[in-house]
Amino acid sequence: MQGQLRARLSAMMFLQYFVWGAWYVTLGTWLASTLKFSGQEVGWAAGTTAIGAILAPFFVGLLADKMLATQKMLGILHGLGAALLAAASFQSAFTPFYVVVLLYSLCYMPTLALTNSLAFRQMRDPQTEFGPIRVFGTIGWIVAGLIIGNLGIEATAVPMRMAAACSALLALYCFTLPDTPPLAQTGTQGVGGIIPREAIRLLKGRSMAVFALASFLICIPLQFYYAFTNLFLNETGVANAAAKMTGGQMSEMICMLLIPWFFRRLGVKYMLAIGMFAWVLRYVLFAYGNSTSLVWMFWGGILLHGICYDFFFVTGQIYIDRKAPATLRAATQGLITLITYGAGMLVGAWLSGLVVDAYAKANASNAIEHDWRGIWIFAAVCAGAVLSLFLVTFSDKEADRVPAEKAQHVRVGTV
Repeated sequence: MQGQLRARLSAMMFLQYFVWGAWYVTLGTWLASTLKFSGQEVGWAAGTTAIGAILAPFFVGLLADKMLATQKMLGILHGLGAALLAAASFQSAFTPFYVVVLLYSLCYMPTLALTNSLAFRQMRDPQTEFGPIRVFGTIGWIVAGLIIGNLGIEATAVPMRMAAACSALLALYCFTLPDTPPLAQTGTQGVGGIIPREAIRLLKGRSMAVFALASFLICIPLQFYYAFTNLFLNETGVANAAAKMTGGQMSEMICMLLIPWFFRRLGVKYMLAIGMFAWVLRYVLFAYGNSTSLVWMFWGGILLHGICYDFFFVTGQIYIDRKAPATLRAATQGLITLITYGAGMLVGAWLSGLVVDAYAKANASNAIEHDWRGIWIFAAVCAGAVLSLFLVTFSDKEADRVPAEKAQHVRVGTV
């Protein structure tokens, strides 16, 4: 791949994830602290991306692959997204805010697959070329957090407006990307063409069924972190919380390099188990740390993100690559993504909001405070229950012999 094309695709990934990192991380802090939304309302707002993740495969499969060139579809979606984010930043009541953010998520979530698709089609060897380009997405997320944290604007609408401006810039930029016309479609189209029955039948095997169930269940406590960590850190007196949270993405990049080494020594089952245990440990650290003498516990919980994400979700991608036939790997990966970042995160959005409200109370000045220790212990117990179920029921000796080199070529799709 030519250096100029690599730079253009890297810039696309940077802007793509800068947009998401700019508005999503601090959403709960703005909604709860400034707009006084309830925990359940914050959870539902954060869960709009899960609804977008559920519907994105249908959008991409039934519309984007047949109607327009990928770069044009990206430009249109990000342009609409810019207008919707700007409109959402001026809402103060929950219902109109939720509707606008939901519409935005329906525009944005399909672009995650579309940017990957565009990049893959411009590459001669995606296995070796995609990783160094995709990492700029993680860098974009980190830069967004550093800017917002250092400016001290976490409890304002400014991050969402910043994301809207970046989305508008990205929309214009997408129209300059290499032409990527829709591929010719053959065969029967429809839901079955997006998620073939054969991929669903793979879940009938015990090991795949246990893996899919565990993936769904672990995403429920996972949403506690995504929706409420920034609010938690701000309420407990941590300065520059958004910038500090970028340590999670930094650790993710480091852990990605370590996966092949651990694979050779642990195998699939214990890699997955360590990933789930990291969620338990993270929430325990959050529960018992503080912003003064025990702030290292907060840091530890943030830095565990690399193990939480890479050891479970990336290992899971490799496991699917091993278990699914070559012709069904992409469809099976999409099915698991729908189960996890769609259904699991949606249930997690609902439950996390209920729990946060259950542990909320008004103080003497009538301001809302939260018993964060109780909230994080609840999340830790949920993650621990999933871990216990997985250890007892999962067994797949064949998958434990996954060649280590597969771990070096996995395609990471989120942060």
